[in-house]
Amino acid sequence: MAADRNSQLDYARPIRRILIGGTVFLLMALFVLWRIDSPRVERFRAALVDAVVPGFEWALVPVTKTARLIEGFQSYARLAEQNQELRRELRQMMAWKEAALQLEQENAKLLDLNKVRLDPRLTHVTGVVLADSGSPFRQSVLLNVGARDGIVDGWATTDGLGLVGRISGLGKTTSRVILLTDSNSRIPVTIQPSGQRAMLTGDNSAAPLLEFVEDPAQVRPGDRVVSSGDGGLFPAGLLVGHVALGRDQRLRTRMAAEYDRLEFLRVLRSHAGEVIRDPGGLVAPAPFGPAPDATTAAEDQGND
Repeated sequence: MAADRNSQLDYARPIRRILIGGTVFLLMALFVLWRIDSPRVERFRAALVDAVVPGFEWALVPVTKTARLIEGFQSYARLAEQNQELRRELRQMMAWKEAALQLEQENAKLLDLNKVRLDPRLTHVTGVVLADSGSPFRQSVLLNVGARDGIVDGWATTDGLGLVGRISGLGKTTSRVILLTDSNSRIPVTIQPSGQRAMLTGDNSAAPLLEFVEDPAQVRPGDRVVSSGDGGLFPAGLLVGHVALGRDQRLRTRMAAEYDRLEFLRVLRSHAGEVIRDPGGLVAPAPFGPAPDATTAAEDQGND
């Protein structure tokens, strides 16, 4: 048994060496053949390629499939980048469109009402949205601006596209915004172009309800919903969203603001209007000079 094993090993080693040597010699011969610059050798190389390469197409299939797969992933990455860029441009265009619509409506009103005085005090403070720290409100966010930045409780907040909510809770460096989708939120709105007044009522869903509509027959899905300014809670004319018909066949509002992507909010500075305490103050204003006292009036009568 030992002699048979040794004889098998003695035969295997020379055969292995011959195969390795033949392979190396063949590779060297192919290398030298491809390095020779001669017309005859060139024709021979062409004939050799035509005879050998078609038989190895099956070996190139995995390489071809892998290359196509890599190109597909690269193309998908490029499409994803283009999609994100288009989304950003679309958000900017939506903001520009809304600004253009508001300017168009404002221009039409100014053409009808000449010498209208606009409020130049309606400016804004931009704040960064922080994580919700927990509160009685189910739909609220925190901002990194507060009383130190001049924020006042009750001011309206927007994301640049539409109305988001109002300040409800104020600290020195932070403030809380209750969103319009919260169940505690109620704001008066106007539905355009019909001009119907309604109440936007939050119900902790993405599409708040439109309640107490004056004439629902004049309201159509797609109509614009803006703040009415009634009660002085919000400035009038701020875009809220568009009318939509819910699954429960109730009028709802498809919000213009992107509530799932709130990163920055604008807090609109709004100032309370002048309070007129005297009902006849505008009809018969008081004289600019000091009122004469009783002694002076008596002396005047005595002189007469």
